[in-house]
Amino acid sequence: MASRINVGVLGLGRLGRVYASNLAHRVPGARLLAVADTHAEIAEAFAKEFDVPRWYGNHHDVFADKQVDAVAVLTPTSTHKEVVIGAAESGKAIFCEKPIAMSVEDAREMLTAVEKAGVFFQPGFQRRFDSGYIAAMKQMEAGVIGTPVVLTSTSRDPFRPSLEFCDPKVSGGLIADMGIHDFDIARMYMGGIKSVYAVGGTLAYPEMKSIGDIDNAIISLVFRTGTLGAVHLSRNAVFGYDIRAEIWGTKGSLQIGYYRQTPILVMTKAGISHDVVPYFMERFESAYLAQIQNFVDTLLRGGEPAVSGIDAVEAIRVSHAATRSFQEQRIVYLETE
Repeated sequence: MASRINVGVLGLGRLGRVYASNLAHRVPGARLLAVADTHAEIAEAFAKEFDVPRWYGNHHDVFADKQVDAVAVLTPTSTHKEVVIGAAESGKAIFCEKPIAMSVEDAREMLTAVEKAGVFFQPGFQRRFDSGYIAAMKQMEAGVIGTPVVLTSTSRDPFRPSLEFCDPKVSGGLIADMGIHDFDIARMYMGGIKSVYAVGGTLAYPEMKSIGDIDNAIISLVFRTGTLGAVHLSRNAVFGYDIRAEIWGTKGSLQIGYYRQTPILVMTKAGISHDVVPYFMERFESAYLAQIQNFVDTLLRGGEPAVSGIDAVEAIRVSHAATRSFQEQRIVYLETE
């Protein structure tokens, strides 16, 4: 068994830098051997800053590098299909950030290529590696809340990202890009989803109408067991980053998440106050690290991916069904999709 995995990071945008810096200094068992970005100067600057031996201006050079054992794909979602298939054909183990593809068809084609090549493939869903979500699953499995009957999941950004990112042609849109995490967690806790019904609107940022996307949505879920769920999505929490979930059971409930980032309350005559979670990196810093550590550890010991390709495909299926539900103003049944 190998003692260390040589990893190449493809894409050095906001999240790519997070993964790359973690792999460079915080992931035992990993060596960040190479970084690549279509803006070669960004790759070169990162390599110099973090003492990475090799940098490239495109992912093909990483595929050709025989010393790279695995790649982390952090390129734009619209490029994932081509990049992942290329990585599989070059024999690299693959970590791919969510969504793994823009369409279900592309995702399935990617999994076919991965299976044909016989390479390790793990999609990125960092909430599965967050301590709160993990603890809730353990409590559920222990029967603490009895039989789960209702799930609610909330994802609210403090502000909208750039219009370029929000464009559904790039990200898939609010429901597909943001909601995919909630749909994945819903499946993890409650099982397969039978139907979805979505409502939404461009309510806080009128300029988003120019790209054809919405900034708020509510999606009702019916699971195959008959249990219920609701997903709340928003780009305008304003006060901070609001990521929470609650699972109601026949004997009690579990609440996941928090508003206060720093464990201190300020109490004066004016009232009691505290800070808030600023954004996704502060909320999930430990989860992102745990996720890529799990990827490396599993490769070293020869285990199965903690999150499967089928999980990724199903999350895309649900998110696209919910988007279609909003567009067509009807219930969409997953069995017929």
